[in-house]
Amino acid sequence: MNYFVRLMITIKVTQKILASAENVSQVLLEHRQLDRFFNAKFKLVKSQNSGELIGGKGAIRQVSIGKIVFEEEILTASNEHICYQIVGNYPVSDHHGDIQLISRGDDNQTTQLNYVIKFNGPKWLPSFLLKFFVGNDIRKAMKKLALHFANERISLENVA
Repeated sequence: MNYFVRLMITIKVTQKILASAENVSQVLLEHRQLDRFFNAKFKLVKSQNSGELIGGKGAIRQVSIGKIVFEEEILTASNEHICYQIVGNYPVSDHHGDIQLISRGDDNQTTQLNYVIKFNGPKWLPSFLLKFFVGNDIRKAMKKLALHFANERISLENVA
């Protein structure tokens, strides 16, 4: 009898960003530049399907975190929603990322980002540790993303 039941890990992060949902989506689909926010290196392996947003549906990016290398495929992408999954079952299994971008305010220049990641960790690694470290990295990345747009807005205001 197996006494260790693996529960799917779910991480939810919400972040306010001072930019339109369209601009946030475009930046998140610039795969080669995602290392500005995430603690990883990214390489575009396959471009998006014909007729899709640049970096959108069908794109496959290689992600390198130290010696751990895996691929993520963009399943759907629009200005309001990005959905992706890890190709295969390494380093985690059943990985699914879902990013909702909701416009806020009358001018649509503020976005609420809701990021939900679900996955199963390896059996040898306690789920609570994996959830803590991955969640911490995602929260830091989303704060860097928000800061990127806040700094961009300040720069534009200084030019004007």
